[in-house]
Amino acid sequence: MTILEPEPGAHRPVHKFGGSSLADAACFHRVAGIIHQLQQPDALIVVSAPGKTTNRLIELLNLFASGDTAAPEALAGLHAFQRHLIASTLPAEAAAPLLAALGEDIVSIAYVLEHDRLDDYQRGYIQAFGEVWSSRLLATVLQQQGVTAHSLDARRFLRVSGTPVQVEEDESRRLLEHILAEHPQQMQVVTGFIAADKEGRTRLLGRNGSDFSATLLGALADSSHTTIWSDVPGVFSADPRRIPEAHLLKRLALAEAAELARLGSPVLHSRTLGPVAASRQQLMLRCSYHPDDGHTRIERRPRREQGARIVTAVDDTVLVEMTISDRYQERVDALTDWLGKRGLAPLACKRRPDRKLWQIAYTREQAEQAFLVLRDHQPAGGFEGLQQREGFSLVALVGKNVTSQAEQCLQFYHALNEQPLEFIQPAKNGLSLVGVVRKTALDPLLLRLHQSLFSRPRRVGVLLFGRGNIGKAWLRLYKEQKARLEQELNLRLTLYGVFDTKGAMLASQGVEADTALNNFQPQTLVWPDWLEDLEEHGFDTMVALDCTASESLVQYYPAMVQQRIHLIAANKQAGAADSGFYATLKQALTEHRVKFLSNATVGAGLPVQSSLHQLRQSGEQIRAISGVFSGTLSWLFQHFDGSQPFSELLLQAWQQGLTEPDPRDDLNGQDVKRKLVILAREAGFDLDPEQVKVASLVPEELAALSKESALDALHQLDEALAERLAEAQHQGGVLRHVARFNADTHEACVGLEVVPANHPFVPLRPGDNVFAIETRHYRQNPMVIQGPGAGREVTAAAVQADLWQLLAAL
Repeated sequence: MTILEPEPGAHRPVHKFGGSSLADAACFHRVAGIIHQLQQPDALIVVSAPGKTTNRLIELLNLFASGDTAAPEALAGLHAFQRHLIASTLPAEAAAPLLAALGEDIVSIAYVLEHDRLDDYQRGYIQAFGEVWSSRLLATVLQQQGVTAHSLDARRFLRVSGTPVQVEEDESRRLLEHILAEHPQQMQVVTGFIAADKEGRTRLLGRNGSDFSATLLGALADSSHTTIWSDVPGVFSADPRRIPEAHLLKRLALAEAAELARLGSPVLHSRTLGPVAASRQQLMLRCSYHPDDGHTRIERRPRREQGARIVTAVDDTVLVEMTISDRYQERVDALTDWLGKRGLAPLACKRRPDRKLWQIAYTREQAEQAFLVLRDHQPAGGFEGLQQREGFSLVALVGKNVTSQAEQCLQFYHALNEQPLEFIQPAKNGLSLVGVVRKTALDPLLLRLHQSLFSRPRRVGVLLFGRGNIGKAWLRLYKEQKARLEQELNLRLTLYGVFDTKGAMLASQGVEADTALNNFQPQTLVWPDWLEDLEEHGFDTMVALDCTASESLVQYYPAMVQQRIHLIAANKQAGAADSGFYATLKQALTEHRVKFLSNATVGAGLPVQSSLHQLRQSGEQIRAISGVFSGTLSWLFQHFDGSQPFSELLLQAWQQGLTEPDPRDDLNGQDVKRKLVILAREAGFDLDPEQVKVASLVPEELAALSKESALDALHQLDEALAERLAEAQHQGGVLRHVARFNADTHEACVGLEVVPANHPFVPLRPGDNVFAIETRHYRQNPMVIQGPGAGREVTAAAVQADLWQLLAAL
């Protein structure tokens, strides 16, 4: 079982387990196993009553209150259930004290029922036993596993007052600090759902009170993390019991979570989120039955993406209606706020001025309470004709600025207009679009909405920088592969912009590949003004492909990352930049959750970086990386055998287009250095370009000349290289231009070497690259990757492979 660990430095993490997670003996042991594996000795564990215990206690209270003769039998059944739970969970010796305490509790319950008036305080006192029994039992199970755990009744520190209850935070925090100071680095199993007033009377925290207890405890204890464990792993895009295609949301903004809770979600409750917003704790939702099934993390940071993420529904909705005269119409907003302060915030409201009617939608659970509160407030509220109308359902979309997404709103309106619609109301905060319909079978409607919103092709905009050899080769590949990529990944690809040194063509409807290749008519751009215009691009995802060698373009990478534009580079400048820029870029990528793929920067289409990643993920420790990284230098030294001067061979390669426009750019080793830095960093090492020792093949006199003069003076290379060749032949070896990185010594170098004739770097085809990777298990026999490491077609194919990989991951 894999347990997601909290962040380093976690302080007093809180874990809450609901009644469904503590339903029987197996559940208690499963929960104890989770807690034990967390290795958090100072954790605070909040528990609900086991299984349906609270329901049993409420049923018992109702039977006694009505004088039903079945009440004693219900109490005996409750006693038997708890006895069996303890006996089946613990060995006899450990169970004995808990069974004795349970017997005393049953006597206390019977005494209260027979001798006291059942007011709210007495009812709370009896209902609190479920959480007490859970806390005792789980603490004892943990003790049996060697964990120092104590049962803690929340009434010892959690102080409340008023009706509905209000938490006295300062006093509660003071009392809790005193208790925790007495038990440093010791686990506390805390009762959820219950508190006490200053007279010591039991008060209940109401619906979802245990979840509220957990986040409240996290705030009082200044906890860094709170995890709510239940029978579901978190928040889905729809109810998975109704929509099998619903997917788990790994992250949910706090504002979206609060809106979902306000709309009656059974997974979240508004009060639960209040302490999260007011403290530093991070909230996570997980499943205790299947801890490896994923999780939902509630984040304070709002999402940049806009639009619906969740389709939710309340099957049984009640409308509370009233008429308000014209002179009181301005009081409607104040009345809504007044209800919210009493814990009765409506699911949705609709004003109908033509009929002087105001409609408020509630869950059935809240409707009766809201009706009674409004009835008492009617004389002062300026409304009349108060009534309840049953037989409605509510459907809603939830997501950032969903009300301003024209396409999604249109889909929602069309779907609901085919139903017996009462009204549609967009939330003022833009986070939800709510529809109330007369009660009908909701599943077909929910399925249609979910499919239209989340099964539609993802809209991806692509920006291409560079129309050189690689850029044009990629455009041809894009034209050929576009339909297949869209079909297999359920995407709609749009080539949104193409850039070269003259300017750019930008079109929201897309630039055709043939146009970009053969009829490119760019407009002048002002950097970085065009980047600001991209903020409203309208795509679900934006990807930039850098097929240039431009250092100035790389300086705009951080700005693109801030706009959540994913990056794919054949440009080595970013991956081999100085450590300061590189670290800043990596941090920005992490913060904005943007991907940066650069497999085309080294080895073209060869699987070099992906092999490094796979080795690291398998637990291998990479010890060294070496090889012939330049296709040009590979070709030159495959042919340089002394039969002709090196300068003639170099000029021949230049005339065939095998070198850079200025061949000195191949010979000075800088391009190879960049590749070595990129590979070392991909292997997990912090290598700065300045740490690489480069032995340039270009003499200083030749380096100082202009390009034209240098081409006429290439003979200056011949004498030194002829001597190196003779030395290699004397040693029985051959010359190869080699890059090396040693992880143990952190040394890196690039230059010409003599290697034995039987070395893996020798039998290369002209132009091939070869990479040797040494690890703990590939030490004596390194992993060798060999093949064409340069060329427009294979490099463009590597860019296309990165694009495919990125879009598949999204």
